[in-house]
Amino acid sequence: MSIKKNVALLSVASNTLLIAMKLVVGLMSGSVSIVSEAIHSTMDLLAAVIAFVSVRLADAPPDADHPYGHEKFENVSGVIEGALIVVAAVWIVIEAVGKLFHPGPIEAAGWGMAVMFVSAAVNAAVATILYRVAKAEKSVALEADALHLKADVYTSLGVGAGLFAIWLTGWVVLDSLVAISVAVFILREAFGLISRAFAPLIDSSLPEEEIDLIRQALARHADAFIDYHNLRTRQSGKVRHIDLHLTLHRSSTLEQAHALCDVIEQDIGAVLENANVLIHPESCAPECTCPHSSVTA
Repeated sequence: MSIKKNVALLSVASNTLLIAMKLVVGLMSGSVSIVSEAIHSTMDLLAAVIAFVSVRLADAPPDADHPYGHEKFENVSGVIEGALIVVAAVWIVIEAVGKLFHPGPIEAAGWGMAVMFVSAAVNAAVATILYRVAKAEKSVALEADALHLKADVYTSLGVGAGLFAIWLTGWVVLDSLVAISVAVFILREAFGLISRAFAPLIDSSLPEEEIDLIRQALARHADAFIDYHNLRTRQSGKVRHIDLHLTLHRSSTLEQAHALCDVIEQDIGAVLENANVLIHPESCAPECTCPHSSVTA
């Protein structure tokens, strides 16, 4: 089993344990903020399951129906995970507002604080592992899963602090206010995640800094071609797709053009990982007077 699948399973296991802990203590204490955290963790669990499935699908090799590969399954996963966070946040707000107008006593605040701080520690550790693997594997799905857990770290700490304040002051209204704050925080994270995951689905271009690296790689061979145009870029999962037209002098042979394209593709691949480069060579107009009478790689 690949490392991506292993860490995805780790996230599934940790979220399952934390959901059980939060639900038991939340229902026992009557705290809407703890229950909201249990719901948040349930969304994290669904996200972890989706991430696990998506990395399995994304790793499948190209086939007749998907000749460009299956990497975009990870982007679809990211959008679904973001939508799940939005649903959870809306539910939390509805419950918290109801509890705000009809507050009830908070029992076993000490157990609630303990569960929240344990949850924060566990999620911080798992998120660190996920981020490290996501960066190494360029996995959108694992990055989204790590983002879920990162949000859970902050919200768990916030709920724990709120319970501590309730324990000190007896102001049970703080429970609903903390829950609403949790919802606002995870909504912000959700919209950012959806934006990042959705962009590749509509073939948005690579970031400008990456396009600059492509231009720099081309500039290193500027004396071997006349110009380049129709530079297009997009990303599918971890794979960067780059294609362009390269204008060569009419005296260039097919062998020379092929050799030059190979060298440029290798140079782009050296500065951008997982780059799939396609170059279309074309000759200049009959009347062109390019000073390069021959082209070499």
